[in-house]
Amino acid sequence: MVVLLMGVAGSGKTTIGRILAAALGWGFRDADEFHPPANVAKMGAGLPLDDRDRGPWLAAIRAHIEEKLARDENAVVTCSALKESYRRAVVVDGLQVKLVHLTGDPALIAQRLNARRGHFMKPAMLQSQFEALEAPHGALVVDVAPPPEVIVAQIRAALSL
Repeated sequence: MVVLLMGVAGSGKTTIGRILAAALGWGFRDADEFHPPANVAKMGAGLPLDDRDRGPWLAAIRAHIEEKLARDENAVVTCSALKESYRRAVVVDGLQVKLVHLTGDPALIAQRLNARRGHFMKPAMLQSQFEALEAPHGALVVDVAPPPEVIVAQIRAALSL
């Protein structure tokens, strides 16, 4: 099984993903690791990515998920997956890939994003992510206001992990 954590920047995908993977003894990969250098440079300059930029990134995430499933390995992977087309690009098998949408109050998420240091995602780009977000169908929706350990417990209970 692969648990795919999705949501806008600052929603806690990496934090929750690391804690969840550690609690389960599973592998963890953050979507940021799959971006080509050109994407990182573009976002570092404060420019949002377009769908052309995202194509190779989504393909790399999908390849990783396919590899994990082919090896019958469990994993936690993050990906903003803001649009339905992006989710279709990375969710190989809806039975084996469980989608978890981390969501919450935009002001809280903006506050968390503003507190991050050394990340290429600029806080000014958050609004464009909320505008692009298409609510996922069939995903487990989890509010990000509680502490990370509570969120992880909610995910584990909901997915019987």
